[in-house]
Amino acid sequence: MAVTVPVHREKAHVLTLDSIRGIAAVTVVIHHVILMPTFLAAFPNHAWLDGPFFRSGGFLVDLFFVLSGMVMSLSYVQPDFGHFSLREFMLRRFARVYPLHIVMLLVMLLFRLARIGLGLLLAGVVIAAPTAFEVNNGYSFFLNVFLLHSLGFIHYLNWNAPSWSISVEFYTYLVFGVVLLVAQRFGSLVWLYVLSAALAIVSWLVLTVVIARPHLGAQYDWGILRCFVSFFLGVLTVRAVQGLPRTISPGAQGTIQFVAMVASVVHVSLIEAYPWVSFLAPVTFAVFLGSLLAFPQAAVVPSLLTTKPLIWLGQRSYSIYMVHAFVVVFAEYFVRGIGPRPVAALDAIYPGLATTLNLAIVLAAVLALSQLTYRYVELPGGRLVRNMFRKSPEFSTGSAAPSTRLSG
Repeated sequence: MAVTVPVHREKAHVLTLDSIRGIAAVTVVIHHVILMPTFLAAFPNHAWLDGPFFRSGGFLVDLFFVLSGMVMSLSYVQPDFGHFSLREFMLRRFARVYPLHIVMLLVMLLFRLARIGLGLLLAGVVIAAPTAFEVNNGYSFFLNVFLLHSLGFIHYLNWNAPSWSISVEFYTYLVFGVVLLVAQRFGSLVWLYVLSAALAIVSWLVLTVVIARPHLGAQYDWGILRCFVSFFLGVLTVRAVQGLPRTISPGAQGTIQFVAMVASVVHVSLIEAYPWVSFLAPVTFAVFLGSLLAFPQAAVVPSLLTTKPLIWLGQRSYSIYMVHAFVVVFAEYFVRGIGPRPVAALDAIYPGLATTLNLAIVLAAVLALSQLTYRYVELPGGRLVRNMFRKSPEFSTGSAAPSTRLSG
């Protein structure tokens, strides 16, 4: 008798959503560079890109979470409902996020050992001051290995600090998988959307009312709730898009997309002055991303987002996000090493030139390193993990490679 086994085949990526991920990753890099205490102390003038949007650019992590919820819904709800395998799903998520995470964690460890053992002799200067991205010890390293470092076990960012969001997102995947199994058990997608709404609303209320945070920027403490809010809102966004009327004119579609895009930029820009509006940012992001999903043929915004440079950024967005802290650490040491004289000389040419040049160099280094990690860590690492489980009857390798799909 033939046995039917669950097989997951993820949908091809949506180019516009992929590009948005790349833009968001670069924005997060700029955000960290312009607000890094070492750079603020070394450079008397602001970078030319310094503005409210980039100073609050860290909140685009919530856009990542909304986008991941949408992608997981597109990939696993409609095509696989009734045949969903939690084991296969988590293996795919693990293969997607873990290889680069563990490589960058080991790179940070080697860097720390080199600094301790050699005093990090850079340009003849011994520098031992810790940086904002380094509060590292054996306990936090152990938690990082198991992606537990942002689930409340420690109360500081550590090692590869941006990976806090990978920690909470990985376990949000697990919760999503369980919710989907519950819906599958009861034979109705209504359960998926009801439970998703409950998780998003309850998490939002805990952050705003119970904990009473001044803004949404939870990380190592309540970051899992922050992820729940945006991720499950993304799941609901896909359902909302499916219910949109099909009679919206092309002109109206383009207008909706453009207004939603501008609203997202304005919303992020307002967070610096009004931190409480950050709690509404996931909704604004969901409307914008939902409009891109709903109206892929609109004239203006999709055309802009499907240019080759932005597609390139989108494909490497995870690497950009995961390698930039390491580049920033190196840049901090370099800036301390060169001293104030070159900075003053550049700013004498034009105020802010030194700061902007530093930002440009960091960005260029991040993009160059992300190309290497994308080709030699992300893609082969994902294949290696998937091949380890190839003999499993429940694990299919027939879906597209990571480079040709949008994956959370």
